[in-house]
Amino acid sequence: MKAKSGINYGPPRTETEPLLLRETATMPGIGITIPVRAAKAKLSALLEFVARGRQITITSDGAPKAVLSPVGPERGRKPFPGMGDFLLSQPVHGGPSAEELVREDRDARGW
Repeated sequence: MKAKSGINYGPPRTETEPLLLRETATMPGIGITIPVRAAKAKLSALLEFVARGRQITITSDGAPKAVLSPVGPERGRKPFPGMGDFLLSQPVHGGPSAEELVREDRDARGW
């Protein structure tokens, strides 16, 4: 079949076969890359590629700038118990109280 818009529409592919884009390249240590201009023009195809579990790096002037990766299972947020329990669990450092520090500072200024 004839290629349309840079996407290889060759023989029908299976669900596990990767989507091929002419603009992509493979860089050692980085993986599959695509220039930012091509990524802007082929965003829908890239999203389909990523939805199949692949990761792609977007480059600008040959340097990696961003990574598109599939969404993993959503992790719940860590519950925030509040600062009260945390502060109570800290050791007491001792020393003068706030009232004593303020009084000492005020007396030193001659008020």
